[in-house]
Amino acid sequence: MSFHDAVVPAYLQILNSLAGELTKAEAHCEARKIAPEVLLGSRLYPDMLPLTKQIQLVCDHASRGCARLTHSAVPSTPDTEKSFGELKQRLANTIDYVKSFKPEQFEGGEAKDVTFPIGPERTMTLKGQQFLNAFSFPNFYFHAVTAHGILRHNGVEVGKRDFLGVS
Repeated sequence: MSFHDAVVPAYLQILNSLAGELTKAEAHCEARKIAPEVLLGSRLYPDMLPLTKQIQLVCDHASRGCARLTHSAVPSTPDTEKSFGELKQRLANTIDYVKSFKPEQFEGGEAKDVTFPIGPERTMTLKGQQFLNAFSFPNFYFHAVTAHGILRHNGVEVGKRDFLGVS
């Protein structure tokens, strides 16, 4: 399996599934007369980030992960989304960005150094494979699962098949 094939399809599967889950969440709010901002601001626990931020971070980890693994310019996207439509557009833009990477851009990426921030004034350098497995994927999946959990906790009818994008 190429490094591209290990990276891009994994990001795309979850980005697409979250877009579907947000569509269900929006319908849930409409059917139950829940103000969308209530669900978008929901958290699993008071010290955790809200649904909107979880989706933004999923997008950031996918786009920045691809950029860092290919030594491309790392995109910066302002976190301005306040509606389901805006979040779905951010997911769509991220999907398009991730799809734009070609297999040859990832060639040798598993062995190249990847330097990334781990705080306001600190960086860490890992080989590409280690960066993917120990940082990028765990963070990406953490925020995706947390977003799914927030929806489920708030009564949106989503399950594992929705999370996997095979419903």
